[in-house]
Amino acid sequence: MGIPAKLLYRCNSHLLPETGRFEILDGDLWPIYAPGTKHQAVSLRIAAALLGHVDAGNLGQVFQAPYKVILSRENVIQPDILFIRQERRGMLGEMNLQGVPDLVVEVLSRNTRERDIRVKRKIYSGFEIPEYWIVDPALETVEVLLWSEMGYASAGVCRRPDRLFTPRMPLGLQLSSVFSFPEATRRRTNTKGYERIPWRSPCPNL
Repeated sequence: MGIPAKLLYRCNSHLLPETGRFEILDGDLWPIYAPGTKHQAVSLRIAAALLGHVDAGNLGQVFQAPYKVILSRENVIQPDILFIRQERRGMLGEMNLQGVPDLVVEVLSRNTRERDIRVKRKIYSGFEIPEYWIVDPALETVEVLLWSEMGYASAGVCRRPDRLFTPRMPLGLQLSSVFSFPEATRRRTNTKGYERIPWRSPCPNL
């Protein structure tokens, strides 16, 4: 549950941090926690693939969090990744996007799963964002949601062996490359959390 922020934003918007990581969702202030390693690896690979596809066709702009999208006073969001078409770039400001992106991508994590699947899906649908990808690193899936007058409908769930094509973004992203992240190996640490590295002389001949 977020912290009510409607009065704060309406009357004291200058008090909200300009660079801090937070979101306002339906008037409530939600903190954004530092993402984990796999989240960052997956997000970066998707953003890189989108950027390459978009730049090759001069289709628009791709941004990655932290970057604010101001949908309204009650909804200031920071999607993990977003895309805006070239002809709509007039909504881009010096510090944020003021308007509706053409595509948003959220990479699920333990702290954001419920928020991304329920709260943000409702908000994105209400603002008629045309396309929403929900990326689940744990299940290694990408669900593509397309907006219509009836709200979001799932166009399908793509899994690790698949290539990701959508009507608006036919980039053919190979999901095996997105999710091929080696499991982190646990290293021995001392009681303070520092890695124990055996001492070796930098000069072997001494």
